[in-house]
Amino acid sequence: MSLVTARDKGTLLLAFLTGLSMNGTFSAFFSAYVPFSLFPAIALGLSAWCLHQRYLNRSMPDGLPSLAAAFFLLGILLYSAIVRAEYPDIGSNFVPSILMVIIVFWIGLRVKGRSTSGR
Repeated sequence: MSLVTARDKGTLLLAFLTGLSMNGTFSAFFSAYVPFSLFPAIALGLSAWCLHQRYLNRSMPDGLPSLAAAFFLLGILLYSAIVRAEYPDIGSNFVPSILMVIIVFWIGLRVKGRSTSGR
């Protein structure tokens, strides 16, 4: 049995993209270091709409909402770490990087727990 189905992977990917584009939109609109662009706002609107439609039309299995929230936070932290690496005047990317590692290990434990409980 697959530990995460294809439908679940789509939800997790949409949550990750929503986190990336949310932080990208915020940075593009409010940061002097990041050049302005409308593309993160368009990506945010589309990914949030698709995620909302998926939530309305399909039931989520147990444990998937917390995994989706973790992927959303992972997207936010990944964009923050990349921007801070590209523009070091903003600050260090140490804290976002450490938090990303913690979230990735937590996601791994949750997915492993789902696979052992599904058997």
